[in-house]
Amino acid sequence: MQSTAPTPELYLAELPEARQQIMNDLREVILKNIPAGFEEIMGYGMISYVVPHTLYPSGYHCDPKQPLPFMSIASQKNHIAVYHMGMYADEDLLNWFQEEYPKHSKTKLDMGKSCIRFKKPEHVPLALIGELASKMTPQEWIDLYTRTFRR
Repeated sequence: MQSTAPTPELYLAELPEARQQIMNDLREVILKNIPAGFEEIMGYGMISYVVPHTLYPSGYHCDPKQPLPFMSIASQKNHIAVYHMGMYADEDLLNWFQEEYPKHSKTKLDMGKSCIRFKKPEHVPLALIGELASKMTPQEWIDLYTRTFRR
């Protein structure tokens, strides 16, 4: 379910009422914790946090016109999604998250390669997502990205 909203504020405003609060809370916890240098944009129909071209001129290898994606949040049809490319590329970060998750939630972790899915708003562990957002600086992500995907 991709949005065509041009701004995060309009994206949030168009959500069903039952999803607006949790998506606002997710956005706030990410903005509070994500290291300086990442930029909030609308990317691929989601609220996204990227390394701007000013820091990484090469852009995303799949589409160099796009900034380097790092993290996104989306309200999908059947779940709330948090995407984190750092966990996809860094096994240590993934392991940390998988070990921490049960300390923050009683629900089973529902996860793909970079996507964490939450069926209900009350299942989103905001403090853990905030901590996850804080774990990697833009330069650390650029270095990992270039080692992992730009060989």
